[in-house]
Amino acid sequence: MSSDRRPLSLTVNGTSLKVEVEPRRLLCDVLRHDLGLTGTHVGCEHGVCGACTVLVDGRAERSCMTFAVQAEGCGIETVEGLAGGPGALSPLQAAFQEHHGLQCGFCTPGILMTARDLLARNPSPSEPEIRQALTGSICRCTGYQSIVAAIAAAASELGEAG
Repeated sequence: MSSDRRPLSLTVNGTSLKVEVEPRRLLCDVLRHDLGLTGTHVGCEHGVCGACTVLVDGRAERSCMTFAVQAEGCGIETVEGLAGGPGALSPLQAAFQEHHGLQCGFCTPGILMTARDLLARNPSPSEPEIRQALTGSICRCTGYQSIVAAIAAAASELGEAG
């Protein structure tokens, strides 16, 4: 190990991992470039657009504003961890597909992770609560109506299944 790199232990999508990172390396870069989890998108690189949102110990965080070393010992969930396996969709992803909650798809991974955090904290959010949760995510294609409908449908389905 070179002197400018630090060991990092974290759990990503349920898998314990150890990597070496430079202290200045961002979590989004480690996820995308070191671990090959390219579902985490990088948009503005200022924490404004929400495209890089992942869950860190169950809470939505901007991975472009987080140094990887800050995630030492944490559990990270990326959009790749939402589904049960290859070709499968989580109820949230299926709702986005059914309600046309995506167009170009660039913002979608971050919005899905934001919605996952919202639904974990509030299983039956109202429309205004969904819209409030989405204020940190920029989508230039959909106008948000389909995204809100998809999150509401997923909440309803998850509530009925629970």
